[in-house]
Amino acid sequence: MKKLVLLPVLFLFTLTSTFAQSDSKAIQLGVKGGVNFSTITSDDFDDLESRTSFNVGLLAEIPITERLSIQPEVMYSGQGFDVREIDQDNAFDTDDNIEYQLDYIQVPVLVKVYLVKGLSVEAGPQFGFKIHEELDFQPNSDGGDIEINQDDSYVKDFDTGLALGAAYKFDNGFFVNGRYTFGLTDIFKDDTLFETVDAKNALWQVGVGFMF
Repeated sequence: MKKLVLLPVLFLFTLTSTFAQSDSKAIQLGVKGGVNFSTITSDDFDDLESRTSFNVGLLAEIPITERLSIQPEVMYSGQGFDVREIDQDNAFDTDDNIEYQLDYIQVPVLVKVYLVKGLSVEAGPQFGFKIHEELDFQPNSDGGDIEINQDDSYVKDFDTGLALGAAYKFDNGFFVNGRYTFGLTDIFKDDTLFETVDAKNALWQVGVGFMF
């Protein structure tokens, strides 16, 4: 677990240090956080709704030209999906829905283009490292949590996606951003019950941050 967390952090530090050798004053480091609305896209599942969670992390903006930058990030991202309950006379004492929690350390590496001063669009690959998996039958209260260990999991430990978004940065360093990330690879492992299921992560994010 510690190795999964340290690997993307070291990647961000190494990438930033490499570019800093040429123009350290131009590089900005920052923090960010926001709200996640996540689900999975699949024709094999019905009645799936988005899970609401949060994201928080670090980023660096590395200018290439006046309007073009590279922005690597490392962030915790709470993802997964909700399954709405239809049969109220079931064996579980549940709330209105069951929450499947898939939490990742996400490492997007974005190309950022400024359209006008402060306003930018961004796109690039995102690499996800699963750090936690849990089934929650009572997401609106304590209890009902069933943690899924690696040996019992049907979900892959690594995920890839493509992130598309926009941001506005104010002169004082604060910024707001919105982003959509759609999965490029199936989340389920081969040689399991769901090996024929085509399911990919889908994630909306809105948030704020500050660049130093």
